[in-house]
Amino acid sequence: MTQDRPYRRERRRAALACLLLAVAYFLVPVEQDPNELRLVLRGAATAVLVALISWLVTGLVRRQLLVADDPGQVQLRPLVNLAVALVAGLFTFALADLVIARSAPGQFVNLTTRIDAIYFALATLTTVGYGDVHAEGQVARVAVSLQMVFSIGVVATGVSIVLKQLTRRPARR
Repeated sequence: MTQDRPYRRERRRAALACLLLAVAYFLVPVEQDPNELRLVLRGAATAVLVALISWLVTGLVRRQLLVADDPGQVQLRPLVNLAVALVAGLFTFALADLVIARSAPGQFVNLTTRIDAIYFALATLTTVGYGDVHAEGQVARVAVSLQMVFSIGVVATGVSIVLKQLTRRPARR
């Protein structure tokens, strides 16, 4: 029973972090801005955020790969950090897609709301791609291409590690 307490605490921590990411996603302003300087700054900030999340997730995946085959006890904190970073990556790409859609109408087809952006980012990251929302312009296609590379190279590995570690039973002493 006392061994289960750290698992519950880490799950609550992860759920709270994901909830805060969702709240932040819905509160970040993304309205079209006629001021070109602010538009460039927002685009640059979004690009920096995507790069930071990519770097963070890649580092966490690399660390988890080192311990994934260790038959010892699962290290929860790094695993929870990886899961939260993957969710942050999803919201970051959704935000980037929404900023592009709002800043340059015509770049995306049927991407008009925040829910559309999450839906599209999730469909892209999971490689489902229904086609109802899609990139039409060159800027959007570059952004989506980066999402696909990130999805194949990092997210797939990260999700695989998280699932493998979470389904593994803790070692008994």
